[in-house]
Amino acid sequence: MAPAPLPALPENVARDLRQFTIEVPSWGYGNSGTRFKVFGTPGTPRDPFEKIADAAQTHAYTGAAPRVSLHYPWDKVEDFAALRSFAEEQGVRIGMINSNTFQDDEYKFGSLTHTDAAVRRRAIDHHLECLEVMRATGSHELKIWLADGTNYAGQDSIRRRQDHLAESLREIYAALHDGERMVLEYKFFEPAFYHTDVPDWGTSLLHCLALGEQAMVVLDTGHHAPGTNIEFIVAQLLRQNRLGAFDFNSRNYADDDLIVGSADPFQLFRILFEIVQQDAHRPASGVNFMLDQCHNLESKIQGQIRSVLNVQETLAKALLVDREALDDAQQRHDVLEAHGILMDAFWTDVRPALAALREEQGLPTDPFTAFRSSGYEEKVAAERVGGNQMGWGA
Repeated sequence: MAPAPLPALPENVARDLRQFTIEVPSWGYGNSGTRFKVFGTPGTPRDPFEKIADAAQTHAYTGAAPRVSLHYPWDKVEDFAALRSFAEEQGVRIGMINSNTFQDDEYKFGSLTHTDAAVRRRAIDHHLECLEVMRATGSHELKIWLADGTNYAGQDSIRRRQDHLAESLREIYAALHDGERMVLEYKFFEPAFYHTDVPDWGTSLLHCLALGEQAMVVLDTGHHAPGTNIEFIVAQLLRQNRLGAFDFNSRNYADDDLIVGSADPFQLFRILFEIVQQDAHRPASGVNFMLDQCHNLESKIQGQIRSVLNVQETLAKALLVDREALDDAQQRHDVLEAHGILMDAFWTDVRPALAALREEQGLPTDPFTAFRSSGYEEKVAAERVGGNQMGWGA
């Protein structure tokens, strides 16, 4: 007897899922760990080219990860045009360029916010250099995350640091070309423990509004205090047309950078439903959906594939919400019916329908299992012998 055909998604849902893509981070394919140790594994990339080759596997098996974020100078090469060409040969392209002002000793007390104008000058120049890398790789987005902050009350002037930050950002922003964007990330603590200079979405938004329309906010799902209503923040940033990018990950306590959806799948569903309600999941919205994860214990490529699948599955559920019925229930103030409509979509098992969609696209119905049995990890483990594995700080 022939197997029963896999169920199909409604055409409008299938269309949106075909168009939805996720950017993966180059650093997600290198060695990472904790404050105590960074763990190595056989086959870990030894240069940015091998990172991109691994990232291309995530796209080849899911069909949904065509861009790779770079981290500069971790991903510095002699010829960025060659790196761009290699990425295109692998079937992907370079996405955001991430700056780094958190590892040099000179930035111990801040970078763009430092009291010393010479240190600020160096940090600004680094970002201007990132813009050149961006253009050489075909990217059009610069992403800024700052570790700047203080550990103790009275250590420095909070107001003065904000003034320095605004001044530094203005110079970087002024160097943008038409069609380019600068996105500013926020994080409420770590590595600074008394205050960080961009601790929340409001601070990031205020700086972006002062800069201009090419400045946007980055929302990292792990960068919030426990209990924060992240979907509310999403709604507010979308109202202002200032949600530039998403960093998807998951955490239990602090910023763990775990596989997205692994700790609180319902939170991911609520966030994506808020995005769907405003059609921000569609490419025309300009929101760049990205992963920002460090796979400490698990296989790097497998971890990235699992994250992409988790986002796809959750987005499919959010797209299945009967929005007309929900709006009607909300207008009638039927609290339990409205909540029930959301929960019905959340509990829907969309995996068979997504398998059918992948089959239609010529992709493996189960990308995770297909990659595990491909032999790629064993192949690179045998080939990548010698040299220095890439990881944090490299």
